[in-house]
Amino acid sequence: QVQLVESGGGWVEAGGSLRLSCTTSGLTFSTYVMGWFRQAPGKEREFVAAISWSGERTYYGDSVKGRFTISRDNAKNTVRLQMNSLKPEDTAVYYCAADRRAFRLALVTSTREYDYWGQGTQVTVSS
Repeated sequence: QVQLVESGGGWVEAGGSLRLSCTTSGLTFSTYVMGWFRQAPGKEREFVAAISWSGERTYYGDSVKGRFTISRDNAKNTVRLQMNSLKPEDTAVYYCAADRRAFRLALVTSTREYDYWGQGTQVTVSS
């Protein structure tokens, strides 16, 4: 059974930092593209970042570029999202997701591309 479990969410003041982690089991982690998405109340799920199998390729949504960094540790079956300079508009539930296909820039931003999802972790940024 495939499981993705996010952790590291919480409350932080604007300008602060948080690091999210997503630990997986039940899949061959090193063969999956990993992504982070977020969803604020009343809004659609939004692409945040994605990383290729080896970690050599990354891609970010425009709203987080330069502030967030995605990374992975294939030995630990874990993907992380370092979030710096947080803003109130970053407040959302953050989800990690796994895609068994190759890293394709045209598709990694789409929720439909991903095969497995975690339950999400809440991030709240106060002004």
